[in-house]
Amino acid sequence: MERSRNELSSKNKYWISKHRYLELKHFCLQYPEWKRQLNSINNLPSSNGFVRVSTKSSDDFFIDHVVLCRINLEKSMSLVEQAAQNTDGYLAPFIFAAVTEEKTYTWLREHGMACGKDMFYDRYHKFFWLLDQTR
Repeated sequence: MERSRNELSSKNKYWISKHRYLELKHFCLQYPEWKRQLNSINNLPSSNGFVRVSTKSSDDFFIDHVVLCRINLEKSMSLVEQAAQNTDGYLAPFIFAAVTEEKTYTWLREHGMACGKDMFYDRYHKFFWLLDQTR
């Protein structure tokens, strides 16, 4: 069976299935969207970062929904951020840019990343392997 360019050999220490990799990749690409949504939630009328609570049941439902959205967005964002940091302290911001903005190795090298292609892709695959362990 022929492997695609993004698919690792099952003998690789960071192997995950092709479809799981694609699922995690698309999960990470949602990060900018999550950030916009969280900013929108944070711009709602609030007091000390918490939405004001009302005694009306429809308002309470809205408040609960907003709080749950905030928690889910923060959790998803944190999973991506922590996986990047746990992959490699130095490369974390570059890995993060690669997985959330689809920045290429070439672009990252031109913008200050100082490591070779083999090392970068090793850490890139490690990132998805670590994310797979936590998600």
